[in-house]
Amino acid sequence: MATYAELRQQLAELEEQAALARANEAADVLADIKAKVEEFGFSEEDIFGRRPGARRRGAPAGHHVAPKYQDPKTGATWTGRGRAPRWIADAKNRDRFLIRKA
Repeated sequence: MATYAELRQQLAELEEQAALARANEAADVLADIKAKVEEFGFSEEDIFGRRPGARRRGAPAGHHVAPKYQDPKTGATWTGRGRAPRWIADAKNRDRFLIRKA
């Protein structure tokens, strides 16, 4: 039976061989991927999808949202998004501030 030291030596050799085999296979796979990308004209977005934090193409920057609420005293409006303005924040029932469509 092999000693602990011999087994550790064999393990180290096998790990080194595995790392070398992985590096060789990875190089082959990467070369194949690059060739396919060039052949078919794929973009980074085609392969990996949309990047986190990137805007979607359909929604333009600064998309305008129509106001939903209006202060009857001052005429100030609020879309209902984000932090509520002071004039509506304390209201228990916001229905009286709704802008009625004619």
